[in-house]
Amino acid sequence: MPKVVVAETRRQDVAQAVLRIVGRDGLESASLRNVAQEAGLAIGSVRHYFASQSELMIFTMEELRQRIDRRIRRHAEQLLGPDAGIDRRTRTEELLAEFLPLDETRREEAVLWTAFITAACTRPEFRPCARRMHDEMRELIARVLYEAQKSGGIPANLDIELETLRLAALLDGLAMGGVPYPGGVAPGAARDILRRHLQSLTVPAQRS
Repeated sequence: MPKVVVAETRRQDVAQAVLRIVGRDGLESASLRNVAQEAGLAIGSVRHYFASQSELMIFTMEELRQRIDRRIRRHAEQLLGPDAGIDRRTRTEELLAEFLPLDETRREEAVLWTAFITAACTRPEFRPCARRMHDEMRELIARVLYEAQKSGGIPANLDIELETLRLAALLDGLAMGGVPYPGGVAPGAARDILRRHLQSLTVPAQRS
């Protein structure tokens, strides 16, 4: 196996160790020493792959962003592809639900992402990645709404820019409500709220 592939694989393994620590003990616990111990490496080995803790944390945040993005893009391909057909409304809901902590995997990712974007308030090095995720989410929502408008699923006079911001704010709020503590917004309630919002955007059925 080429050395560059081995190095990238090892960097990803170290990033996974960071995510385990952050999920379990919080971002402040992800010191190089703790990360090395979690990864089963000498601290010198971690320093061999990352010049600084800041570089390690930025790499880890980007790995998390890409993991979330890959899952969401799979749904987007189904919805925005030529075969969406009559399942468009269901597929829209499924796509947007990927932004919500509706199961253990998505809740874990939401907890981790929340830790990083909270830290970005005081750690400027985290902001470019946080901004990228923010922008990509809104671009995807806007495209979903535009395609729904093109297909006649939502009114032609709907303000897509405004509705994109409104839907993004709803998803952000539901995600935050389902993460910080037990007893927040339950997964079933979050999905019901999302479904009700999407229904409010649709064109009313014509009466015969």
